[in-house]
Amino acid sequence: MSQQDYSFKEAMIYSQRLAQMSKALWKAVEKDWQQWIKPYDLNINEHHILWIAYHLQGATISDIAKFGVMHVSTAFNFSKKLEQRGYLKFFKKEDDRRNTYVLVTEEGEALIDEMTQNYFNSEHTLLNSSLPIKGIYGKFPEFLEVMSVIRNVYGDDFMEIFEKGFDNLGKSFVEEDGRLTSTSNDLKVASGEDK
Repeated sequence: MSQQDYSFKEAMIYSQRLAQMSKALWKAVEKDWQQWIKPYDLNINEHHILWIAYHLQGATISDIAKFGVMHVSTAFNFSKKLEQRGYLKFFKKEDDRRNTYVLVTEEGEALIDEMTQNYFNSEHTLLNSSLPIKGIYGKFPEFLEVMSVIRNVYGDDFMEIFEKGFDNLGKSFVEEDGRLTSTSNDLKVASGEDK
């Protein structure tokens, strides 16, 4: 057994500090998130599932649960609600009949595009609270140490999907005249899909 290099008191204080900060941060995130998606009659789980399915392009319900940090039954139930509204479709692959997969429909993609374009139509407490840091350092906080902790909890594949989602987001939208616009139509035209 290796010798521990921290005290129990230090460990308890760290854990409790992280818990309190996480709870405070989550409450602000939750409020901002709910205000953003409220006009679209979605809850946070539905929006998160739609977002994950959009970026994974053929995710299983298990993938959505894992990367959405939710129970499989939660992922399934809210995905079914999104299917009923026409935003997702369920399917089985010929070579994998045991898993249920979901894809975002054209209506779902249009909804994601609209929500992203209207992102700044709601209040963003955390963004506004981060602007002084960006003003001083020229960039938003990166949370590298927190990301390392999350990687140790959820694994490399979680972080790969996490980063893939944000890379896709960066490629999916451009800023023109102070507004976010989707590149999906440009991509469809360039690939010949929009004929």
